[in-house]
Amino acid sequence: MKKAFSIFTLLLLVAVTLHAQEKQPDWMRWHYLSESEMYNPSRGMNFVETDPPTGEPRFVAEFEPMQGVMIRYPLGIPTSLVAQLSNNCHVYCIVESYLQNSAQYDFQNVGVNMGNLSFVNAPTDSYWVRDYGPWYIFEDRHPAIVDNIYNRPREYDDEIPGVFANFWNIPMYGMRLEHTGGNMMEDGRGHGVSDDLVLQENNNNETNVRNKMRDYLGIDPYHITIDPQGDYIAHVDCWGKYLAPDKILIARMPQNNPRYQYYEQVAQYFETTNCCWGYPYHVYRVDEPGGSSLAPYTNSLILNKTVYVPIGNNTTYNNQALAVYQEAMPGYTIVGVNGSWQNTDALHCRTRGVMDFDMLFVDHRNVIFGEQEWQDSIPVVSKFIAYSGANLKQDSLLVYYSIDGDTYQTAHMTATGNPDEYVGYIKGYQGESSINYYVFGADESGHRYTQPVFADLDPHHFTIGAHEPTGELVITPDTLWFTQMGQERQFNIINETNEAVTIIDVVPEAPSFNLWDNTFPYTLQPGETLVVTINFQSAPGKDTYIPYEILVQTTLGDRIVMGMVLNTSLDSGFVIVGAPILEFNDPGDSPQQACMQNRFFGSQIPVKVLSVTENGTDYLSFEPHGTLPYTVEPADYFYLDVYVNAMVKGYVVTTFTVQTDQNDCTYSVAINEDLLSVTELSAEAKLYPNPTTGQFTVEGANVAKVEVYNLVGQKVHEAEGQVVNINAAEWHKGIYLVNIIEQNGAVVTKKLVVK
Repeated sequence: MKKAFSIFTLLLLVAVTLHAQEKQPDWMRWHYLSESEMYNPSRGMNFVETDPPTGEPRFVAEFEPMQGVMIRYPLGIPTSLVAQLSNNCHVYCIVESYLQNSAQYDFQNVGVNMGNLSFVNAPTDSYWVRDYGPWYIFEDRHPAIVDNIYNRPREYDDEIPGVFANFWNIPMYGMRLEHTGGNMMEDGRGHGVSDDLVLQENNNNETNVRNKMRDYLGIDPYHITIDPQGDYIAHVDCWGKYLAPDKILIARMPQNNPRYQYYEQVAQYFETTNCCWGYPYHVYRVDEPGGSSLAPYTNSLILNKTVYVPIGNNTTYNNQALAVYQEAMPGYTIVGVNGSWQNTDALHCRTRGVMDFDMLFVDHRNVIFGEQEWQDSIPVVSKFIAYSGANLKQDSLLVYYSIDGDTYQTAHMTATGNPDEYVGYIKGYQGESSINYYVFGADESGHRYTQPVFADLDPHHFTIGAHEPTGELVITPDTLWFTQMGQERQFNIINETNEAVTIIDVVPEAPSFNLWDNTFPYTLQPGETLVVTINFQSAPGKDTYIPYEILVQTTLGDRIVMGMVLNTSLDSGFVIVGAPILEFNDPGDSPQQACMQNRFFGSQIPVKVLSVTENGTDYLSFEPHGTLPYTVEPADYFYLDVYVNAMVKGYVVTTFTVQTDQNDCTYSVAINEDLLSVTELSAEAKLYPNPTTGQFTVEGANVAKVEVYNLVGQKVHEAEGQVVNINAAEWHKGIYLVNIIEQNGAVVTKKLVVK
């Protein structure tokens, strides 16, 4: 009996234990939570959801320019590291007001640059500012913050994004997703990575997660992977890290580690997945000993041109990790940082960068890579976005390129006409050449940036396919850029024909150009290259490039090389392009097109077209190519279709004016009387009213059918009957030809004016 009771008691205890375990939360899901926090259901109860940004959001990457770094006091990092950070950028320390004196004492005691530190007074629950801090974005060109539901029930921590939105006085958008900063990495160009914790925390509604990340943060594609670490934290920064848009660091376990295969699975995913530049990621691996040995290497902080790497006690693994960072990020300073780290909680978790609100963003998306088919020049297209609002330095938008390992040379980039977009051309290579290049920009606020950020230490790279001679005389480059007095530029004349070609002379249009070291005529043998040096002797102004032609006279015909000289003297405003008089002598002349151009090249003033008005008469109608008011950017054109729509006798001249916010353009219009006169119809048929502003009628006892054509021969209407009512209210204003077909087959064509 006693034995049976003991067995019953044991079974009862097991059942109670299992029941208790069923009621417990998923312990592996939480990160350093007390038991009371685990049962706290308050996450998201006070969250305020907003509409997503109306502008285009861009989630800035950690490796982009940072104005500062956020930490929290009491600290989770060594005070000596705070001193290092304060010499890199501004430090924003979240601290409760009653602790500020203590923080100030600690910081001064270790040599923190106090002029580079700001206290932000707010209560917090923990020092994991990476997880609960604000997610900084640009909305179009303006800084903003995106807030999410913090996946821990910590009221004070959860309020920090709002604290900084007020601190910066910038908008904050509420994205209703449960998420955490440690499980998010982004490349600054729309790609992002998290492990599948983000799905578990949001009811496994993957569609909702992806839509929210796209709408609020601009993240698309969003790479959601397994958690290879398999630990309670499930944060991506514990096993992986973006080092550049095309580089990812992923930890590697020993082959005998039970988690080895999962790390390899994630690494293989990225090795076979394209980065934002169109080719597979370069995956760098950092070895970790596995188990409880300290190796928090991926949990590092990238801050401008320095990487702070948390290290453990194993010198061999530490040195290997630092070497991997140095290989992947040439030109950066790699700093190993000792501290009270864990494999699931280190330096990245306890800091958060603050993007530079005034950065210059070089966005060269169409990266050239692999083998390219032969062409005589390769266009490099990039956007330059100065978030400071400063003007770009037009002479500092450059493509640097090296051909077959030679010294880097530059190609000046010029506007394409698309917003913020510029193009430069790589030239002068041969078939099967190997080319390295990077893009550089600067603005008037002093901001500079390159893509790739490593510049010539790790540039973009491509090769050119084989090339057979074209049988032509090749001149490259075809444009020379001059920015200062005494500057020399060169172009090559390459004989790719099968016979000798004589260069008769090279004649610059501007007298301020000089030829150096060339005597003409000069005979080029097949395959030979002649280098022509041009020197500019006059002192130019600034901002505007004036085009001059350099005439190359050869026995195969003349060629033109453009000489572009920096000057502002031709800032001629909003001007008429082509003849300022429009002549209408035939029905086929209507409509005619007027063209104007914004020639504020140097001052870069946009022109707003406000209205188009006929002066004193009512013979014309107008269709602008765009809705008024219409903004014409520098170098862009404004087009206007002009129609004749009046009925007068005699040859007439009228004028119309295009009014803008800068200056007006006035056109003269000459109209032939035969175009405007409408012949009276015979008594057998009537067409009325003519001109018409809407409905008109064709009526006659002998009328069988009516056809209406526009002046380009398109039939716009057809009807049968003795009385035909036609609604022309939606037609374009102008002249139409009306064929009145009688019952005997006779056709009478009359003109109809639609006003």
